[in-house]
Amino acid sequence: MELTERKLKILQAIISDYVKTAEPVGSRTLSRKFDLGISPATIRNEMSDLEEMGYLTHPHTSAGRVPSDKAYRLYVNQLMKKPELTPAEKQSIANELQADINEFDRTIRHAARVLSRITNLTSFAVTPARNDEVIKFVNLLPVDERTVVMMIVSENGEVTNTALRLKAPCSADNLTLLAKSMTYTYRGKTLTNALKSDLIHSFQTNVEAMSRLAQDIMPDFMKTLEDMLNVQLYMDGLTNIFNIPEYNDIEKARSFLNVLDQKEQFLKNVVERGCGTVVTIGEENVDEQLNDYSLITATYSVDGRTVGKIGVIGPKRMKYGEVTSVMEFLTENLNNSFKLESGGDDSGDD
Repeated sequence: MELTERKLKILQAIISDYVKTAEPVGSRTLSRKFDLGISPATIRNEMSDLEEMGYLTHPHTSAGRVPSDKAYRLYVNQLMKKPELTPAEKQSIANELQADINEFDRTIRHAARVLSRITNLTSFAVTPARNDEVIKFVNLLPVDERTVVMMIVSENGEVTNTALRLKAPCSADNLTLLAKSMTYTYRGKTLTNALKSDLIHSFQTNVEAMSRLAQDIMPDFMKTLEDMLNVQLYMDGLTNIFNIPEYNDIEKARSFLNVLDQKEQFLKNVVERGCGTVVTIGEENVDEQLNDYSLITATYSVDGRTVGKIGVIGPKRMKYGEVTSVMEFLTENLNNSFKLESGGDDSGDD
């Protein structure tokens, strides 16, 4: 059976209406809402053919039809139109991301938040493993006499800040001296090699206060390096599902949240996806737990090198064109921002 232009037009109309309403679509609805130029009876016959061809399914409780995974795939590949974001929307996204661009991980978390807000879906972002990242300098900034912010800056300009609570008060001078010693010891080392070093034993001083301070701070420093090495998964907009008709059923909502709660498995699924913009629909997802959902992911880069992914997960009844447009602009903005930041200044390199 041939997939004619008329069948394609009807299928596109069904997908469009179902995405908007979440209600199965009947021939009378199509005839009333869309100017297809044919009678409801003809539409009904074409819909029967589309069902036989595997593009539509027929819910037991309704006379209408809903698109199948096969229909959504055809839509994404051939029928989907990606709307252009307005200049105001583009400027809004750019402004929100630029506010946090000085800290890599915070920027990625913020990008996931922006994506969730715009698409009204659950978003996620994966930051890269940073094994080969090289330390440029370490700084210890006093907040009060027992609270310190440890700043680790890498050669590519990424900044990691960690708040520490000290066991005993310390002076700003001692913090400055220790920070310079840490910078001297770790500058030029990758994160992996830095974890093999031991500043406490290499620190050449007999000053008891400095020795205690080093022993106080170094465990947190090493833990921060370990955290920097790990691939991180951020999620945002988990509660958005409660605004989606598919998840009015509490069991479906619980199942969705359970999938996202298994973070290691979900992270594995995301990391193994290809580069660029990737759309997987229902049973196209390798993990059976994702067979009821669609995932759209896009990759982002630092200095032209692909390093991480950002995406959304939601029902198969998704506005694929709009979501894809937002994600492509978002990742383009991230890529340009990180490219600009790579040429940052050398402040703090004393």
